[in-house]
Amino acid sequence: MSPDDGPRPPDEPQSGEVTPESSDERSGAGDSPRDDRSESAGPPRDEDGDSAGPIRRIATATSGPLLVIRETTLSVGAVVAVGLLLFAISGVWPPMVAVESGSMEPHMEKGDLVFITDTDRFAPDAAVNDTGVVTHETGSEVGYRKFGGYGSVVVYDDPGSGGPPVIHRARFWVDAGENWYDRADPDHISADSCESLPNCPAPHAGFVTKGDANGQYDQVNGISDPVKPEWIVGTARVRIPYLGWVRLGVSSLVVDGTHLGQPGIVGPGVVSPDVAGPGASGPGVAGPGIAETGAAELRATPATAQPVAPTSS
Repeated sequence: MSPDDGPRPPDEPQSGEVTPESSDERSGAGDSPRDDRSESAGPPRDEDGDSAGPIRRIATATSGPLLVIRETTLSVGAVVAVGLLLFAISGVWPPMVAVESGSMEPHMEKGDLVFITDTDRFAPDAAVNDTGVVTHETGSEVGYRKFGGYGSVVVYDDPGSGGPPVIHRARFWVDAGENWYDRADPDHISADSCESLPNCPAPHAGFVTKGDANGQYDQVNGISDPVKPEWIVGTARVRIPYLGWVRLGVSSLVVDGTHLGQPGIVGPGVVSPDVAGPGASGPGVAGPGIAETGAAELRATPATAQPVAPTSS
C-alpha cells in the first residue's frame, strides 16, 4: 500500500491463530465458577426455596413431636378462645354451671349445663331496683318468664350459711324489718304467724327464693337468709341438657377419693354439691367450675347435721 492509502486496518486473525486475551479476561480465566449459595449463610430452606423456620416446620408437620405440639396448641387455643368469648358475653367466671340435683325440676334437670350472666347484663325493665333480677311476683304481673316459670333464676351464695351456692328462682323482694307472712304462699311455709316463721320479720332487705320442686322457701327451710343482691353470682339464661354430666363425672371422681367427713372445698365462683352418705358430717367436695343445686337436698339440723330427704312437692 502507498502512504496515501491511509492507515492500514488491523490484520484479520488467520485460521488457527489464537487471539491474545485482554488483562480482564486473563484475570478471571483461572477462577472457579461462583457459588452464590456458599456466600449467603441464611437459615435452611425448604423445597420451594423459602425459609423453613420453626413455625413453618410445626405447621407443615405430618408426624412426630411437631405434630403433637401443633394439635395440642390448636386445641388449647380453641378452648381459650371459646372461654374468653363466653366470659365477654356473661361477665362472670365460670360462665357455665352444671345442675346436680332435682330441686329445680321439671324446668332444670340434673345434668343440665346452664349458661349464666352477670345480673347487669341484659337486665329487664321489670327488675327490682338495679338488681337485674325479676321476681316471680312481678314476673306474673308483667308476663316475664324464664325456664318455665315467672321470674329470674339466680345463682347465689349466702356467706353466712356455711353451705355451697344455690341455683333457685327469686320469688319476691322483702325490705329490712318487713313482715312478709301475708305475702308468702301458704303452701310454701310451715307457720301460722310471722313470729313462728324463720326470717320474719326480714333481718335485712333481699330476695325470698325457692327451688321449683321444693315445698318451702329457702328462707324457711334454713338454706339461706333473704338473698342480698351482692350475694348473687349470676342469672341463668340458657340450659343445655345432658352436657353437665361431663362436669359432674369429674366431680364424682373427686368426691369418691375424698373422706366424706371433711368439709366441702369450694373455689371462686363455684356452686358445689352437697353429697353425703350415712354418718357423713359435712358436704362433699367439688372442684372449681362446678355449679350444682344440691343445697336443697341437705338440710342441717342443730343436733345432727345429717342429710334428709328433699322437701319437694
